[in-house]
Amino acid sequence: MKTFSDTDKDFNCDITMPCFSALTPEETLLIRESRVQVLFRRGENITKQGAFASYVIFIVNGFSRQYIECSNGRDYNLRILRPGEMVGLSAVFNPNTFSYSVVALTETTGFLIEKDAIAGLVRNNGAFAFAIIRRYCEHNTRLYSSLDHLLHQQTNGRMASVLLTLAPENFGGEDLFRHLSRRELADFAGISTEGAVKVLKSFEKDKIISLSDKSITLLDHHRLEEISRIG
Repeated sequence: MKTFSDTDKDFNCDITMPCFSALTPEETLLIRESRVQVLFRRGENITKQGAFASYVIFIVNGFSRQYIECSNGRDYNLRILRPGEMVGLSAVFNPNTFSYSVVALTETTGFLIEKDAIAGLVRNNGAFAFAIIRRYCEHNTRLYSSLDHLLHQQTNGRMASVLLTLAPENFGGEDLFRHLSRRELADFAGISTEGAVKVLKSFEKDKIISLSDKSITLLDHHRLEEISRIG
């Protein structure tokens, strides 16, 4: 992890997220004075479930994996975080700990913003609060959909849904598959690593996907969508 100062050539002076456009000049100055820019290298923890949370992280660039550490020693992956996302927002209103872990999949730059500054904006700026609540609700909707698939789909349907969700066209052309192990793919689907490998091989045999080391190419989106739909 590397911290930038405002004199570094790679320092980013602006926070480009729609909700921040609603800030007054004074509020914008408050956020700028309450942040630190940090570079997380691939594989580094951005947050740790249960750790003390004194800040919210705004992702400037890069992709990271958000997951729950379960009591049985397994993880369950919630989603991929992309530029423009906020990490740890729930800690502003809930107990002072992170409720999930986040690890950098690619080199990721983020602003660490004091959570008291974010809480102050929510209390005093209605437009900012509305944007934050709307974004939070969108994330919850996606999470509920993911849980619905996990509870009601069979193994093939779960993996088809995961592959479609992680497709490069959903992430600006970034091939996230090459950054994920087979176990991490399995943790998105809530199945065993062995089960994930078996399904992927079956999909490859049926010419639905192509496998090359860790990379996965989706060859037949229509069939994947059908498998995802029928479960």
